[in-house]
Amino acid sequence: MEEGPSSPTTLVVSSPRRTLSLLRNRRASAFASSSDSAFLVHDKHARTEGRPGGDLTGEHGPKPSEVYGFVGSITTVIATVIYLVWAYTPEPWLHSLGITYYPSKYWALVVPSFLIVTVFLMMVLYLGLNFLATPPPYSLNVIYDEYSREPCTSIPSEGMEKPIDPISDVGIDQINHLMFGKANQ
Repeated sequence: MEEGPSSPTTLVVSSPRRTLSLLRNRRASAFASSSDSAFLVHDKHARTEGRPGGDLTGEHGPKPSEVYGFVGSITTVIATVIYLVWAYTPEPWLHSLGITYYPSKYWALVVPSFLIVTVFLMMVLYLGLNFLATPPPYSLNVIYDEYSREPCTSIPSEGMEKPIDPISDVGIDQINHLMFGKANQ
C-alpha cells in the first residue's frame, strides 16, 4: 500500500480540536524561527503560565450567547426609555428639542393593548385546542387506552413475603366502590 507524499501542509486529523492544536503548533513554530519572535513567544507563555485558560489569544473569551444576551438587555433598556420619553413627554417639549417626526401618541396606548389582548386570546385558543383534543367524559378512551396497565394478580407461596405490587391502573369499579360503596350500604 502506497502512502501519499508527506508534506508539512497535509494534515490527517480525527477531530476539530486536534486540527486547531496542530495549526496553533505550526504557527508557534513559524514564529520561533527568528530570535525576536522566539523571545515574544517565550514571554507570552511566561506571562500566562499561572492563569487558568493559558494564552492571550482570546481563545477563552465570552460565549456568543452571553454577548447576545448583553446586547439584547441593553437594547431593551434603550427601547423602553425611548418609548417612555415618546409616550409621556408633551408634544411642545418634543418640538422644542427639534424632534418633529414621531408616531402618533395614539399608538402608545393601542400597541400595548393589542399585545395584552393577543396574549389573552392565545391562552383561550390553547385551552380550547386542549378541550378539542380531549375525549368526552363518557368515552371508553378516558378509562382505558393503549398505556393502561392491568394489576398483577400473583399470589406468593406460603412463607414468602408479599412483594410490592408493580405500578398499575386502578379500575373504575374499585374507585366507584371506594368512593360510593359505603354510601349505598
